[in-house]
Amino acid sequence: MNTQIKVVIPARYGSTRLPGKPLLELNDKPIYWHVVQRVLEAGIQIQNIVVATDNERIAQSAINESVPVQLTAEDHVSGTDRINEVAFLKGWGNDVIVLNVQGDEPLIPHQLISNLAEFTRSNPNFSITTAVSPIKTERDYINPNVVKAVIGEENRALYFTRSPSPFNRNDPNSYAQAYRHIGIYGYRVGALKKFCSYSESRLEECEKLEQLRALSHGMSIGAIIIEDAPPHGVDTAQDYEQLKLLMDTK
Repeated sequence: MNTQIKVVIPARYGSTRLPGKPLLELNDKPIYWHVVQRVLEAGIQIQNIVVATDNERIAQSAINESVPVQLTAEDHVSGTDRINEVAFLKGWGNDVIVLNVQGDEPLIPHQLISNLAEFTRSNPNFSITTAVSPIKTERDYINPNVVKAVIGEENRALYFTRSPSPFNRNDPNSYAQAYRHIGIYGYRVGALKKFCSYSESRLEECEKLEQLRALSHGMSIGAIIIEDAPPHGVDTAQDYEQLKLLMDTK
């Protein structure tokens, strides 16, 4: 029997840098709607997609666009906690696979979504799955805003850090083993519940990287490797203006 796959798209209204960004429009449609289209292109049926929001305006917008939506609490610390609430409210079983696709990445490649879904289905030994891409420039390697993933054997993630890592002792100018983390996740509901039961770990608090909570508590993370990182999402007003220009030319 095929494992059920659900996709939850967190769409929080109160972004610090760009409040209300899920409702900002690109080509006359809200940002979250474009993310939904990428998920549909990945072969996920609309009834298996949920926009998770803390805001009535976003919820009403989703209803108007015929997109399934779930209102969640306003005080969640992270998108993962929001997704865990959706899984609880929907009564999804522990073996259901949930993909966390960020609601501010309207150009995320649909192939990335479908590849992660299949990787998660085929690797139940991993508590959590995610994606990485090779780092190709020193600028990205040393940039603390580019999260590095240290990948061991058989696609196992060993650590995530904002520091340049790993260091190639034989060739310091080589980034052959350096990977950039891409913020998309997959988990079975049982692992999702387990993750959300843990408090913030010391490493997580230090690096401000949520995935370190999982590793600190002994959960395993597997990563698919894709050649190119997807286009940057919308974090700031400048990102939004640049994306508008890009999508207007498509």
